[in-house]
Amino acid sequence: MGFMANIRRINSSEITEENVEEFIPRTSSKLKDLQYDVMEIVNEVIINGDQALIDFTEKFDHISLEKGNIMVTKEEIKEAYENIDNELLEALRFAKKNLITFHEAQVREEWFIDIIDGVKAGQVARPIDSVGLYIPGGKAIYPSTVLMAAAPAKVAGVKDITLCSPPQQNGTIALEIIVAANEFGIDKMFKIGGVQAIAAMAHGTETIPKVLKVVGPGNKWVNAAKQLLSNIIAIDNPAGPSEIMIIADKSANYEYVLIDFISQLEHDPENMAAIITDSEDLLENVEQQMDSYIQNSKRKEIIASALNNSLLIMAEDIEECVRVSNIIAPEHLEILTTNPKQILEKINNAGAIFLGSNSPVPLGDYSAGTNHILPTGGYAKTYSGLNTLDFVKLMDVLECSREGLKNLSSSAMKIAEYEKLFAHRESIQKRLEDKS
Repeated sequence: MGFMANIRRINSSEITEENVEEFIPRTSSKLKDLQYDVMEIVNEVIINGDQALIDFTEKFDHISLEKGNIMVTKEEIKEAYENIDNELLEALRFAKKNLITFHEAQVREEWFIDIIDGVKAGQVARPIDSVGLYIPGGKAIYPSTVLMAAAPAKVAGVKDITLCSPPQQNGTIALEIIVAANEFGIDKMFKIGGVQAIAAMAHGTETIPKVLKVVGPGNKWVNAAKQLLSNIIAIDNPAGPSEIMIIADKSANYEYVLIDFISQLEHDPENMAAIITDSEDLLENVEQQMDSYIQNSKRKEIIASALNNSLLIMAEDIEECVRVSNIIAPEHLEILTTNPKQILEKINNAGAIFLGSNSPVPLGDYSAGTNHILPTGGYAKTYSGLNTLDFVKLMDVLECSREGLKNLSSSAMKIAEYEKLFAHRESIQKRLEDKS
């Protein structure tokens, strides 16, 4: 029957806010099932520190580490540079430059405004003191994720950055990850992955320092650990299997639609892709060519499995495409229509948006400067992609003159009195009575 037998085709009218999870698998509920096992690992790390990290690395990664060999050494950093492909190094440096440029544009200057006469208020931003970056490294190696996590942290001014990533069979972190991190001046890199890495950064061990916030994607175990420990550390947006949705009309090149659809399925068998269109001809072309494209893909087994999570959606018009897209709230949204900017105005929920035929998602994954650490599982309705604001605290500042004190006092004292917070009222009254 071919690969098309794995994928569902539906009409857009079938999808509503209430039933969307019947069509698009979400992983948030699955994380609850892991909590007990995750907590056992966390408790072991709290009690036994580095030894627990070594034991779990042996158990889960089948790699033997020794105490004193958890941190990447200067010699290993030097060897990584000696062995990395020079063209890849240049590509990483190009991507780093663009990421810095993009994230510098996000930085907010401190500001003050006059509220009323004698009252100035504003905000100042200060970086978080310490941050941990989690970088996956098991089934595949993603130096691009190091760039995505490190760039906004460095631009925001975070000085104390720790990185954890699973070791390879040679007993150290993948050399590409080491080099990508070192390009940002990160030298605290640890050969630890999984739940135990999150636990170590949250609580600290003899070797790995405790941090205030942990960011970065991971598998369901890593995400369960981050959520479970979010009362100890701050975390970034919830992350699960990757997603793409493509809004296309009759003007779209069906080959672009098809290859972009497939490209986001080759990461992992749990990934999701959806095409929604008002063009029957486009959808038929995609269906006719799907099997041959996947058959020629180097990762066709993964893609074929991920098709079980994916959809082809026929809509009456582009307005209906937008409605469904906003309900699904995809991680990546490509808009391949005659006028994509007009569609953009109506999009409320998406992790990142890619406009037009020359802006495929992989450009954003690597070198365009936009960030690829994005909310998945419908969390784009409430979360943003990783950015510089994730690494700072905004602090309100108030400055009142004597005139400002008088102008605010009547309202403030009345509310304090109503709430029966009499010392609050007295704090203001005392200053009004002071003649000095």
